[in-house]
Amino acid sequence: MDIEVHGEVDVAAVESELSAVGRTDRTGAHFEILRVTAAGEHFDVSVTTLVEREAFARRDFTINAMGWDPVSGELIDPFGGAADLRDGVLRHTSDRFADDPARVLRAMQLAARFGLRLDLATARLARAIRPSFALLPVERVWLEWRKLARSGVDISAGLRVLEATGWLACFPELAATRGCEQDPSWHPEGDVFTHLGLAADECARVAVEEGWDGLRRERVVLATLLHDLGKPQTTVREVDGRITSRGHAQVGAEVARAFLRRIGAPHPLTADVATLVAEHMTATTVPGRPSRHAVRRLGRRLGRVSIDDWAAVVDADCAGRGAGARPSPAREWLDRWRADDRAGSVPLLTGRDLIDHGTAPGPDFKAVLVAALDAQDAGEFVDHDGALGWLRARRGR
Repeated sequence: MDIEVHGEVDVAAVESELSAVGRTDRTGAHFEILRVTAAGEHFDVSVTTLVEREAFARRDFTINAMGWDPVSGELIDPFGGAADLRDGVLRHTSDRFADDPARVLRAMQLAARFGLRLDLATARLARAIRPSFALLPVERVWLEWRKLARSGVDISAGLRVLEATGWLACFPELAATRGCEQDPSWHPEGDVFTHLGLAADECARVAVEEGWDGLRRERVVLATLLHDLGKPQTTVREVDGRITSRGHAQVGAEVARAFLRRIGAPHPLTADVATLVAEHMTATTVPGRPSRHAVRRLGRRLGRVSIDDWAAVVDADCAGRGAGARPSPAREWLDRWRADDRAGSVPLLTGRDLIDHGTAPGPDFKAVLVAALDAQDAGEFVDHDGALGWLRARRGR
């Protein structure tokens, strides 16, 4: 809640009145801001000599430039914010919108969170200030992208804002997917950019239905939005006319890293999203029901990333194809993972075992442990004694 006091008002008098309610501290550079703490809650009260219309004109969008007068019971709406809210329109209040270029990214996340569309005049103004993007601190850029990922329900609406304003060019990894063709038999919905939006929409829908927390939603929605960033670099049209993108998952993992660094995402999140992007095609590489070996190897490659998060990305990828939605193969992998109860996830052969059996640490040390894990996942042994037997047999070859 924003509380404002307008007109020729003595700040000291307001401060005195508020002090009777709770602790009051002054802050603010251009406006006098009184922060009041009462009953564990914090309220910011701004005191300005501007009249309501002048003060509200400094706000970004008309839907945020409304006020309620608690004395008269009047809605103060000098820019038609109530009508825009009803019509689902994001419209700037005045040319002061250009004072803060981050407002364009705010339009992106507000559109995604509330399914709003951007007014054409606002889009033109935003396009005119696009060079100002370079002046934005990366922390402010990430703040808006995080809101889109954590709270967005219509991610495609946010992408449309970027495209309408020309700000999509500020994110070249994502911009490259616009116009990148896909095989229509697999992707009748259109180009990669369209698919990424639809897939992210599906992911956000599931996140809301299942009540994911903010961290999970942020991680999985971003992974879904970015999962095909490798296609522009790997897409080719074969001699028979088919469009293929072999290796796009591995390439895309590095492109996703570059994008996330550009927007200031935290390093742990960047690593997790890159892992999900790299593995999102894994389920298509094994026909039919996956083996325990295949599922365990996936689990190891995912590392700290949950296989449930991986499955959510795969599901959204399959669903985000418009009328061409396909059944997801992820369920078979999840069922196998759970039936196996993650047995064998702890390595049964350790470095200590190698040392105890006469193998000194060296170049081949890690290779033996990796081979042992692969054999364990394949079911060649199921306990420590079996692991030692495997080691003896390997050394005897």
